[in-house]
Amino acid sequence: MTKIKDLQVKSRETDIYLIKDVKNGTTSKGAPYLSLTLQDNSGMIDGKLWDVKPGQADLCRSGKFIECSFEVIQYNQNKQLHINMVMPADESTIDMSEYVMASSYSEETRRKDAEELVASIKNENYRKLVIGMMEFVGDKYYSYPAASKIHHNFLGGLSEHSLSMAKMAEEVCNHYPQLNRDLLISGALIHDVGKTAELSGPVTTEYTVKGKLEGHISIANGWMSEVAANLHMEDTEEAVLLHHMILSHHGHLEYGSPVMPMVQEAEVLSLLDNLDARLNTLKQALGDTQPGCWTNKLFALENRQFYKPESTKEQ
Repeated sequence: MTKIKDLQVKSRETDIYLIKDVKNGTTSKGAPYLSLTLQDNSGMIDGKLWDVKPGQADLCRSGKFIECSFEVIQYNQNKQLHINMVMPADESTIDMSEYVMASSYSEETRRKDAEELVASIKNENYRKLVIGMMEFVGDKYYSYPAASKIHHNFLGGLSEHSLSMAKMAEEVCNHYPQLNRDLLISGALIHDVGKTAELSGPVTTEYTVKGKLEGHISIANGWMSEVAANLHMEDTEEAVLLHHMILSHHGHLEYGSPVMPMVQEAEVLSLLDNLDARLNTLKQALGDTQPGCWTNKLFALENRQFYKPESTKEQ
């Protein structure tokens, strides 16, 4: 099997990949085609299946494995697959670990980092509330992605994103000592835990019915009420402030937050959330782009393309 990241332009291959996403299209002449996003544990790539034959559309469904023959082409300075044939793959022989993208940090490392950060919270109320929220979601905190497509959309992405924000928060608090470190670290660790109910899981991640109807912010806010009540802390200022951190972390009403940040730590949390998400989006996009070329248009970054300089250091 040739990994997606190792595919070379003009090469012809027959390989098995996981279908991440499927879109139906029609050419200017009325012929149907499929736009597929294919995935293995090295990355994702777009492909086009032209002149779709009867039955082929039924094979190409999100979450399914397909065996496909294709040619790798260059399109808008990025690699794309021109798919000639698709067949069902024998899923009984497939090693899922070869196809699921995962955090570059081991679960053991992420658990250790989380334990150390929680232990460093000096305010007992914040510490108990954070522990309560993390125990509420359990192991999902370490296995779930942080999004379905845009950023940290891989196994362990939720904890990688949350821990990255907490570590940045540490640096910001050192630079701006007027900030309440315990509040900011606590908010960073738990702000996105509602995604463990909003999303279906780390493989072919989709939004659940609950996720679509309520959203991760409302879900997590409800859990905070439950955790705080169980600890008899629902009327403490710490619980109220953590509610606010969860509710305001998208920063703007039009971005889905019911309220805008109204304490300085909430303002910082929303900025760190945006920074970490954007840089992860760019890391993934530029990782699939050759030096001297441009990325595809990135919807999450105002539909802009980004240039990868010739001098870019290989990561």
